[in-house]
Amino acid sequence: MLIRLAWRNVWRNRLRSAIMITATLFGLLGVLLMIGFINAMTENMIDNAIRLQTSHLQIHRQQYLINSALGEQLADADQLSQQLHALPHVAAITLRQRVDGVVASAITTRGVQINGVDMAQESAVVDIAEKLVAGTVLPEQGRNPILLSGRLAAKLNVRLGSKVVLTFSDITGEVTGASFRVCGLFDTASTAFDEGQLFVRRGDLAHYSGIAGVHEIAVRLKSRTTIDEDRQTIAAQLPAGAVVRDWRQIQPILASMMASMDLSNAIVAGVFILALGFGMVNIMLMAVFERTREFAVLIATGMSRLKVLGLILLEACFLGAAGALVGLLASWLLIQLLGNTGLPLGAMAQGLGAYGVDAVLYPTVALRYYVAIFIMVVLVSVIAALYPARQILIKPLHSALAEKH
Repeated sequence: MLIRLAWRNVWRNRLRSAIMITATLFGLLGVLLMIGFINAMTENMIDNAIRLQTSHLQIHRQQYLINSALGEQLADADQLSQQLHALPHVAAITLRQRVDGVVASAITTRGVQINGVDMAQESAVVDIAEKLVAGTVLPEQGRNPILLSGRLAAKLNVRLGSKVVLTFSDITGEVTGASFRVCGLFDTASTAFDEGQLFVRRGDLAHYSGIAGVHEIAVRLKSRTTIDEDRQTIAAQLPAGAVVRDWRQIQPILASMMASMDLSNAIVAGVFILALGFGMVNIMLMAVFERTREFAVLIATGMSRLKVLGLILLEACFLGAAGALVGLLASWLLIQLLGNTGLPLGAMAQGLGAYGVDAVLYPTVALRYYVAIFIMVVLVSVIAALYPARQILIKPLHSALAEKH
């Protein structure tokens, strides 16, 4: 009986209930869209970092991580690469030479990191080929091709077919260099990556630098979920002096962002729930105080004060649940729509590009957020009704019966 009576009481003043449900609807739309945006931005940054820069795992000599000396090369890299290919979770592997240097055009110079790669291996690990906007990736034939970003080309004032000069130190410490011809231009979401990285063939870089081996082995896994297990497996196969690091160790800032994502989302949801609680207190105060005499009559005719309390709390529970269900359903539909069409960042895209964020994000919200927010909304609605209910129940019965409204 209490449940039926509480449900009817919710809709006695339809305008007031509709206003509360509408306020909850728009509040939840904003909260879940914000959570979806935070999730999408964080996942996009991590995904871009893995697909374009760090891969899932990287192997170096320990000393190379300290001083980046050209002589700190991995021993038996080809044999190690074959062993890693045999692991079940490994999707692809690339071997790299890395040299810090300067790229110069007829107009200006820029400090860059020169990556000596086998393009077939590199394309299987990173998505440079997919980011190509002009020309081709490094061809197997031809003299000294170079692949750089459109942003870097614009700063150097060069285009496809233009010559640039790379200057760097060789294995002996002597300054050397050579001219290269631009064969392709790529464009990624990361401004820092585009302006600081370029690619040449490993054989060409070895010829001019005297580097016989490689400095880095990058490993792309089939899934990010097995990364801890695979890191331990690979570490057991490494020669002395070599270390393997995952993307979280290479990019600790991204790792900390991912670790704090749930906390950030909880804070966003908590602020909304707190505001909702104050709104619910106001609604229930009006709903309860204008029915003071009605509750007094119920008590006078034999209904216990505990049942009256339960009636008021049930009304708040139904009102909160109705608002939460409508708001969560509308939010789910909006998130699904934006998850398919994308959310353009507009003017923010250029600024966020410095952090490796794409110009279009695809918001996602896990099911656990919908469940948690529904429970919190209902719980806060019930808690918010305790104060109005208490004010009614502690009021003397004769005084409550004398109320005119």
